[in-house]
Amino acid sequence: MTEPPRPSDAGDEPTTPMSGSAGQPGYPPPGGYPPPTGDQPPPAGYPPPGGYPPPGGQPGVGYPTGGYGAPAPPPGYASNEDKTWALIAHFGGAAGALISAGPLGFVAPLIAYVVRGQQSPAARAHAVAALNFQILWSIIAFVLLFVSWCLAFLPSIAVMVIQIIFGVIAGLKANEGQHYRYPMSASFIK
Repeated sequence: MTEPPRPSDAGDEPTTPMSGSAGQPGYPPPGGYPPPTGDQPPPAGYPPPGGYPPPGGQPGVGYPTGGYGAPAPPPGYASNEDKTWALIAHFGGAAGALISAGPLGFVAPLIAYVVRGQQSPAARAHAVAALNFQILWSIIAFVLLFVSWCLAFLPSIAVMVIQIIFGVIAGLKANEGQHYRYPMSASFIK
C-alpha cells in the first residue's frame, strides 16, 4: 500500500486569507470592535449589553441603552396588568365555582371588578361580563344546592360544570385579547 502524499512542512500556515483580505468587509477593523455606547444599538449580530432578551421578548426591552422602545401590550389590552385582571375575572370565576360547587363563582370576578374596574375599561368589561354570568349561575347553584339536599346532588353538579366550562372558555378568549359574551347571562352590573 502506498501512503497519500503529505503537504510539505514549509507551507502549513496560509499567508493570505481564503477570500478577501484584512480591512475589507467581513473582517473586524484593526484593533477589534470598539465597545458599544449607550447612544446607539450594538452592531448587528452582537447581543446588546446585558445579554440576550428573554424568550418571546423584544430586543432592547429593559436595557438601559435605549433606542429600542417598550414592549407592545397584548392585543386588546392597554397593559399586561389589564390582561392579568381579565384572566383573574374569568378563570377565577371558574375556580370559585369548582371549589364551592357553584355558589362562590362570583367572588373572583367581583374582586377583579373592585380592584381594577375603575382604572381600566378593558379589565372592567371582562370583569362585568364574568360577574354578571357568575352571579346568575351562583344564585342558581345556591338554590339547587339547597334543593338537592333533599334530592340527589345531580342538579348542582350540572350547574357547577356549566360555570366552569364557560369561565374557562371566556378566560381562553381573554388570553387571546378577545371579549367573550357569556351565553345564558343576565346584566346585573352595568
